[in-house]
Amino acid sequence: MHPVVRKLRNFFVSMQLTVVLLIMSMVLVFAATLDQVNLGIWAVQAKYFRSFFVMWPVPNAGLSLPLFPGGYLIGGLLLLNLIAAHIYRFQLTWRKAGIQLAHAGVILLLLGELISGLLQKDSIMQLLEGDTTKYSESFRDHELVLIDKTSPAYDEVVAIPEAVLADLSSIQYPKLPFLVRVKEYYPNAGLQMREPTAPTNPDASIMGMGKNIVMTPQPIMYKSDEINRPGAFVELTGPDGKLGTWLVSPELGAPQKFSLLGHNWEIALRLKRYYQPFSISLLKITNDVYPGTDIPKNFASRVHVRSDDGKEDREITIFMNNPLRFGGLTFYQYQMNAANHMSAFEVVRNPGWLLPYVACIMMGLGLLIQFGFSLFGFINKRAALSEARSET
Repeated sequence: MHPVVRKLRNFFVSMQLTVVLLIMSMVLVFAATLDQVNLGIWAVQAKYFRSFFVMWPVPNAGLSLPLFPGGYLIGGLLLLNLIAAHIYRFQLTWRKAGIQLAHAGVILLLLGELISGLLQKDSIMQLLEGDTTKYSESFRDHELVLIDKTSPAYDEVVAIPEAVLADLSSIQYPKLPFLVRVKEYYPNAGLQMREPTAPTNPDASIMGMGKNIVMTPQPIMYKSDEINRPGAFVELTGPDGKLGTWLVSPELGAPQKFSLLGHNWEIALRLKRYYQPFSISLLKITNDVYPGTDIPKNFASRVHVRSDDGKEDREITIFMNNPLRFGGLTFYQYQMNAANHMSAFEVVRNPGWLLPYVACIMMGLGLLIQFGFSLFGFINKRAALSEARSET
């Protein structure tokens, strides 16, 4: 074996690497726990665990430097270390079956977390009693939508992700008869009505509600109970020239309308939507509390699920610790407002949701098997020793 290859092998199978990575993971968890006071759970997950490096922004320099290995890097090295040691050291024998199974469970657990980190999507679905919807909305991500409302049968929607807006780029899409150019973008912005005595907006190209509104950049929010409200100025250019500039923000509440070439359009910046091939109707909510307190006793929502292909048409009750699993999604009872007859569900798409359960079963079974082999070996030795003493 080539010396370089041997060194690489010894590095990845070494117990020292395992210990160092475990210590680094504990340091990472400790630092993330402390920083959660400042950033909140979502930002902490992105900064510490779902990244290859924890970045440190250099003050007044406009750049960030890697400060510490992130969760993806530490977890990936742990996974490689475990697989390499598993192949190199352990023998495939019945007496080692328990250890093999337990280590395979740990590997599956790490893979499950990787899949969840990369593919899991969380969103919220809010309904009033009697309402029906086919979509849920992101907790944090936004999108710019341009909607062709001309057809009475359907809406033609073009959605532009918030990340594209942040790049201040120009977007030309085949279904749009105009060019979209982002002139300004703010990750978080506040809106305020222009004072009647204030001078008119010097930018005559501003159209719609933006004429009477002042948009001011705000500090970015990180805590879990806070949400950023982005804002942007978007310029549209048609075949015959510029159509104007629109101020867009989710704080406006309603889309702004304009017409072009005989088509009626709407433009809005809203929370990102996830449409599904089925609809959910909220039939009834149950909001019980313990007598004399505000402590929840039973939050339940009776819903009607109907798929577009007609194969699914049933009613089900969603309550705490009893979610609805349908269409690759899990609907958890998230919030409830009995006064307004409103219920909210957290909608989770996680292709790897079963892997942690399978991994824990494998690890438990592997340890049980290994303990069984040791126990029976100990019993046999005791029996042989007792037999030998009786013969003497």
